[in-house]
Amino acid sequence: MSPFLALVLAGFLARFGYQMARSPVLPRFAQDLGATPELIGVIFAASTVTGVVIKLPAGALSDVLGRKRMMLLGCAFFAAPPFLYPFVHSPGALLALRFLHGFATAIFSPVASAFVADLSQRGRGEKLGWFAASGDFGSTLGPLLGGLLLFYTASYPATYLVVGVLGLLPLLIVLRLPDEAPRATGSTLGARSAQFWGGIAEVLRSRAVLIASTLEAALYVGYGAFLGFFPTYGRGIGLNDAEIALVMGAQLGTIMLAKPLSGRFSDRLGRKPMILVGLLLCAATLPLIPRFGSLWLLFPVSALFGLGVAVVTPSTTALVADLVKVGRMGSAMGVFGTIWDSGEAAGPILAGVLIASLSYPPAFGLIAAFMAAMALLFLLAVKDPGA
Repeated sequence: MSPFLALVLAGFLARFGYQMARSPVLPRFAQDLGATPELIGVIFAASTVTGVVIKLPAGALSDVLGRKRMMLLGCAFFAAPPFLYPFVHSPGALLALRFLHGFATAIFSPVASAFVADLSQRGRGEKLGWFAASGDFGSTLGPLLGGLLLFYTASYPATYLVVGVLGLLPLLIVLRLPDEAPRATGSTLGARSAQFWGGIAEVLRSRAVLIASTLEAALYVGYGAFLGFFPTYGRGIGLNDAEIALVMGAQLGTIMLAKPLSGRFSDRLGRKPMILVGLLLCAATLPLIPRFGSLWLLFPVSALFGLGVAVVTPSTTALVADLVKVGRMGSAMGVFGTIWDSGEAAGPILAGVLIASLSYPPAFGLIAAFMAAMALLFLLAVKDPGA
């Protein structure tokens, strides 16, 4: 198996098992442990907070220690923490375990993206698109299997034991990847520390990398708002659970199918045009969602919003990779992932505040305006390195 196919398969399996542990099993588990609604939200978001803190140093360390070593560390967190869930008997212990389990994606995601980007500059956008789509596919199947397992077994321990077994598979795949040449420029701790901090500082000085990463975060503010609050909006206009799932599934299905193709187009047409078109499409469709009350109107608008997300993400990831020097890819993906997670975490919080004070249409409209403003800043401030 080629390294690229191995990374795609590992990414799929990692997200598959990880999302089984997260939704819909985790909120039910927290509720049965006696967690309040507010604490359930904190428990659900805990792993994203871990990503905000850990992704940057994890990516930078992979520049020093090697991609394979860091990915093995990330895979260890996919494999080990699920076996601890059966021993959790309080909301506080569950919260602590969720922070620990969050190290899995916090380490694996930026390092694996850097590994894929390292494989070849030619076709980089398409490869990153396939890698992202494989993770999305795993994230879609994981909650489905997790819900079915919980339904048929009525057992949290049994469900999490299956998650643990699945978590071992990415570890086995990454172990079979070819070993890398040493990356560090020196053998002493001081030399490696200097390389680590130098990589972070160099990437953080790149205005283009920071703006491209912030644009991705802006996209995920809107995406997080949609994921967090469309179910409550749909219920409020009389949609049943199946219809709500259908509308959200249209968006997710479009994202999975379109990412590899949009990545290929970004290789041919340039990153910047694809990013602008995708973000403006999201900004145009997001305000329409709370203005429609018909399933047959919401379905295509949701799909178009998903298309916008699919156009932006492989292109921004590839652009960040294009903008950095060889040897700084991990640091760049760490910065990118940290800012991205910040936007994803902020989206539901911001949407909740705006909806509570303004209602759905103006709240989604303001978030869309923010996304459009970020597109304008990106247009003016970032030059496409392929142009």
